[in-house]
Amino acid sequence: MLPNPKPEIQNRIRLTAEEGAWLAGEAGPAIRRAMEIVAALAQIYGAERLTPVASVQISGVSYRNIGAAGLAFLRKWADEGASVRVPTTLNPAAMDLEAWAEQGFDPTFATQQQAVIAAFARMGVGGAGGESGPFPTCTPYLVGNVPRLGESVAWAESSAVAYANSVLGARTNREGGPGAIAAALVGRTGAYGLHLAENRRATLHVRVRAALRTISDYSALGALVGQRAGSRIPYFEGLPLERGAPLWEENLKALGAALAATGAVGVFHVAGVTPEALAGPVLAPAHETTTVADLAPGYAALTDAAARPALIWIGCPHASLAEIALVAELVRGKRLRLPLWITCARPVKAAAVAQGLAGDIAAAGGRLYADACLAIAPVRDLGFAAVMTPSAKGACYLRNLAGVSARFGTLEECIHMAVTGGE
Repeated sequence: MLPNPKPEIQNRIRLTAEEGAWLAGEAGPAIRRAMEIVAALAQIYGAERLTPVASVQISGVSYRNIGAAGLAFLRKWADEGASVRVPTTLNPAAMDLEAWAEQGFDPTFATQQQAVIAAFARMGVGGAGGESGPFPTCTPYLVGNVPRLGESVAWAESSAVAYANSVLGARTNREGGPGAIAAALVGRTGAYGLHLAENRRATLHVRVRAALRTISDYSALGALVGQRAGSRIPYFEGLPLERGAPLWEENLKALGAALAATGAVGVFHVAGVTPEALAGPVLAPAHETTTVADLAPGYAALTDAAARPALIWIGCPHASLAEIALVAELVRGKRLRLPLWITCARPVKAAAVAQGLAGDIAAAGGRLYADACLAIAPVRDLGFAAVMTPSAKGACYLRNLAGVSARFGTLEECIHMAVTGGE
């Protein structure tokens, strides 16, 4: 429990009458505690007020990460009658909520993971855009949670934050797990950081001279620039991108995910492509300039050369329907010698099934799993000590979070590995 911050908050943060009543407990203990968390975080980060949010995306969903204590925390909220005030979606779970046995998960673990989802469901967390749910995913914008340009939201997952801020032009900081839950319950977050226009100017000018041909190339670029940027905001020039062209959103999704995973980038701008760069100058007068002429170091830095992959994993961030179509095209008529798992949001999987893409992948020996993310799963317990992926974020998190070896390559290289078994 956070210490009661009410006297200090009232002195330093301007609250509306409604917000003040919530903080005083007039809407019950769950809302009071949520307001305490939201207001305390706002005060810590120097906000003068709270801002309404249009939607929330919550992290801390995998039972592997939150454990029994986290589950008890969620159940306490639900038992007190807590209910989300704005459309709210969840980050991925550790497993496919329906096909977990096929994946090899222990039934005890599966029961606890299902209990986490059930606690969130009791609080009204679901899909967005009229969908039922919850649909755990790191790509909420693919299942109806699509904020508008300039709209404030409270999102938690790093790649989703980068996408919302950069590709959609919405405004969000990277919320922590409890902070995102609290924001969902009161529909507010602190007005600081990337919610403020003055904090969204680019301070790192990136001149791209390397050839980018695949989604993985954008991922490798993001890995390189994320390491250089840290928490600075990059502005890219020289990307061969055009709004509305095939895979332009997938390329930006991969770029932002890698920037956030290898650095702490919450927003980036691309000349002639992203909405704020189209609207006017985004490069701050005081900035540094860097040039990227070779992507090979980005691939090499996230590859354990001696690793022999036991699994090929695609879908970090969760795969779009277009990405699943690319995989289906590459495996059609082939027979895979290594397991191939593609992770995506459940509605995206349903679309892939309806279009026959999932069937093509299954015929080759691959599997499409919803809800799940390997980076937050007990990968070694599933029997995989090394994983190959076309995602820089995936490779980074497999090493740092899942504790397994990783190889990072293009989608074509990943499918070749799956077909040949590395021989």
